[in-house]
Amino acid sequence: MNRSALGWTVGIAGGAMTLARALNRRRRRIDLGGRVAIITGGSRGLGLELARQLADQGAELALVARTAGDLERAHAELLAERGCDALAIAADVGRPGAMDKVVEEVLAHHGRVDILINCAGVMLVAPLDHLEPDDYARAMAAHFWGPLHAMNAVIPVMRRQGGGRIVNISSIGGRVAVPHMLPYSASKFALTGLSDGLGAELAREGIRVTTVWPWLMRTGSHLNIDLKGRHREELTWFSLAASLPVLTMSPRRAAARILDACRHGDRHLTLGMLARLAIAASAIAPELVADLMAAGNRLLPAPAGSPAGDLERSARASSDRLPRALTRLGERAALRHNQLRGGSPAAPSLHR
Repeated sequence: MNRSALGWTVGIAGGAMTLARALNRRRRRIDLGGRVAIITGGSRGLGLELARQLADQGAELALVARTAGDLERAHAELLAERGCDALAIAADVGRPGAMDKVVEEVLAHHGRVDILINCAGVMLVAPLDHLEPDDYARAMAAHFWGPLHAMNAVIPVMRRQGGGRIVNISSIGGRVAVPHMLPYSASKFALTGLSDGLGAELAREGIRVTTVWPWLMRTGSHLNIDLKGRHREELTWFSLAASLPVLTMSPRRAAARILDACRHGDRHLTLGMLARLAIAASAIAPELVADLMAAGNRLLPAPAGSPAGDLERSARASSDRLPRALTRLGERAALRHNQLRGGSPAAPSLHR
């Protein structure tokens, strides 16, 4: 076979595979209207944005979060602005048995569960010297055990119904480890493996599992992170990274793409060009990426003198190193995405 014929053959085969995938994706498409969706971490940030867009499409919602006040504000907004009377259930998803009770309540109210979105999370920014085993345990409870408990609770229901959709929000930190965020990255790596494995096992039963790897999003979440070490310095770099438009992506756009992937039962979704580049670079040149991460770590704050008992919430810390112009978008995002407790600016001062 000459080169021209080989090229035509490869092109035709590639086109046929692309067409087959597109037709299969179209076949899996479901209408989200009227579906019953549970969203963990649904009171703030990306979870709240997903709730808004699902409500706009006519879904019935159950929001799960630890803080009753956050849930009350999210419920009030959805009811007033979208006419969606969502169930608001206060629960710690990392506790065994908590999600079983949540699913029981949803079934008692709606009679079914069609969609589960695992979006609950915690974030600790700290250097290695300040980390303790409990820090890893908290991250694993939120990002691994919580989704596992939730999936174990809904899978029997979805099997009885003949199918369902599960969306696990991992992170770019679940594909490329990030310094000063080791518990977060380690637990998100664990979620990635869990989600991919379950997706392979459940597909034949009509339960599609989508693993999502977002880049850093502009949700105002930097106002609710935990800090160890040099609090002000750690808050400074993270707040800047979480606010600049070049380094962050819009949660509204991210939520729309996540729901499109859920609607079509896609197995994977990588959000953001920077995330795609980072994952590709890590696969092609892992040593180079590791060297770049090590170089970046040298620019981050050094450990503080006393590592014990120094945990602090970002809303109680402060940084006077950033001009307000650099964090204005992050502050606006915090207002829109329910990151300010009680709606008051009790968040940290991030600017001069």
